[in-house]
Amino acid sequence: MPDRVTLYRAPTTEADADELGEWLAQRVDAEVAIEDRMLDDIGDEELAREFAEARVVSPYERETGNTMTGILRYEERALESPERAGGVIYDGLAVQDALRKRLDCPLDHLHVVLLDRVVGTWGDHDGRWHKRVNVLGQPAVVSVPGLYEAPAKPESYYKAKQQHALLSGDAPPREVLENEVEGDFLVADDPRTTDALKGAVLAAYHYLETGEAFCEDSDCRLYNAHRQPELLAAQLQGSPFCEAHAARYG
Repeated sequence: MPDRVTLYRAPTTEADADELGEWLAQRVDAEVAIEDRMLDDIGDEELAREFAEARVVSPYERETGNTMTGILRYEERALESPERAGGVIYDGLAVQDALRKRLDCPLDHLHVVLLDRVVGTWGDHDGRWHKRVNVLGQPAVVSVPGLYEAPAKPESYYKAKQQHALLSGDAPPREVLENEVEGDFLVADDPRTTDALKGAVLAAYHYLETGEAFCEDSDCRLYNAHRQPELLAAQLQGSPFCEAHAARYG
């Protein structure tokens, strides 16, 4: 049972760690502290190598890693200047392992790392990588860009993408589609980011506290949404919790 939670900022993202920490502290029986970006303190050549080794090289290949000199230099720059990083998916469990080695992680002190990288986990059931918003455990990893990229967008988005491809022979930039398509989904630097992340941060605590990963009720903040409309419904609309979890966190 964690009686302390440390939440680490991701300052190049829209996520407000102070607001998330205050919201969490009102709902859990634990002391909540906020720290600066973890990768600023632990970033070095060895961590850059571990990130390079955690790179997903193909959506359909389980093996990860590219440690060519140029990739290592990229990862070193990304640690120093995270605003320059992007377009890469990392094995979330490997990233979690890399952070765990550099932290003191007793079960009574949960670390929740807001991360400015996209992470994924391998699906044995379908033989492909899946982007994730969070990787539960100790430490817990919460991917801010994963919030925009992991849950599938509305069908209208993919239909518009297909139509553009048929007409032009190439898919348009994501930003073009986001501006053209009507439909409610989160985009990069969305002002709703902090509110939408509250369930992911609470899930990290809930998992360590109860051993339960997610809630089956699609209207609960602890629901693991696979589509953007479901995510917004669970995090931003209606009652924040199902009846069972409202009794614990409401």
